[in-house]
Amino acid sequence: MQAALDALTDKLRTAVEKGRPLRIRGGGTKDFYGQILHGELLDTRPLAGILAYEPSELVVTVGAGTRLTELHAALAAQQQALPFEPPQFGSAGTVGGMVAAGLAGPARASVGGVREHVLGVQILSGKGELLNFGGQVMKNVAGYDVSRLMAGALGTLGIITQVSLKVLPLPPAECTLVFELSETSARQQLNRWGSQPLPISASCWHAGHLAVRLRGAHAAIAAARRHMGGEPLEPARATQQWCALRDQRLPFFHLDAGQALWRVSVPDTATPLNLGPTLVEWHGALRWLRLPPQAAPQVRAAAARAGGHATLFRGGDGRVPVFTPLPAPLARIHAQLKQAFDPAGILNPGRLSFDF
Repeated sequence: MQAALDALTDKLRTAVEKGRPLRIRGGGTKDFYGQILHGELLDTRPLAGILAYEPSELVVTVGAGTRLTELHAALAAQQQALPFEPPQFGSAGTVGGMVAAGLAGPARASVGGVREHVLGVQILSGKGELLNFGGQVMKNVAGYDVSRLMAGALGTLGIITQVSLKVLPLPPAECTLVFELSETSARQQLNRWGSQPLPISASCWHAGHLAVRLRGAHAAIAAARRHMGGEPLEPARATQQWCALRDQRLPFFHLDAGQALWRVSVPDTATPLNLGPTLVEWHGALRWLRLPPQAAPQVRAAAARAGGHATLFRGGDGRVPVFTPLPAPLARIHAQLKQAFDPAGILNPGRLSFDF
């Protein structure tokens, strides 16, 4: 891996000297996500391998180019997993891309996202410097926030070369319950359940049906089933459906010509947006919509009224900004961070619509 890191560093420093933009890419499974793809390709896949894994410490350190499938297999062999369930839009997805995109799956509302599970990172800055932040233990706080900055930055602040992640044991029991409820009734019921000691790990509402996944001890699952009611879903089918939701393989995510997929983040108490076909995750905090890119003003206005923001996640036409512009104070902070980590502006330029 050292030889691969040296080669990547040389390429980066040459790009810095010549002022040549670089497009950082792992498996390319999330090329659709973000504003534009621009610059000479910088492939991180040679930075592959599990560098350290201590199951008893619940920590794993891997090269950024390591395939997610390889990491999942290693963790599963020890009855452990990445609790935030990162989406897998293809078998080529890498750990570096997972962190850079900052996307989490159905369990996000109960266990936190990618950022909460990043313990440390090693990056190459836009100056060609190899920097280390955070550490390999959960109590390490030095540089902790800098490590988390890399989650969701889409490579604009540095090239992730390796990352240390917190992992968790697989739950001993799991059950999915299905209810027939309207969107409003489902949200209200989820809010009521949220105030109770129930082992709810994920939820999904669409077209009048609410699915709720329980995870935890066998006794806790049995007690929750008696309390909540609903119809249990056959385990194999439930696993298949949650994986399909995570990876956006459900029929809802199939876009017709001219449609785009909108990702709307709002408080879980927000009322329905009433903008068209909707799928709701994270106990109401995440709403997926199928609407044309040109519906951006209506979608973003509705998200703002609800106290959230909207992202043009997939299917954009290149003319509508992907991300909601940052408020002025946050935009200034972002500009300062960009200046500190990538003063020449060569790392994934334009990938974030609010990039400077």
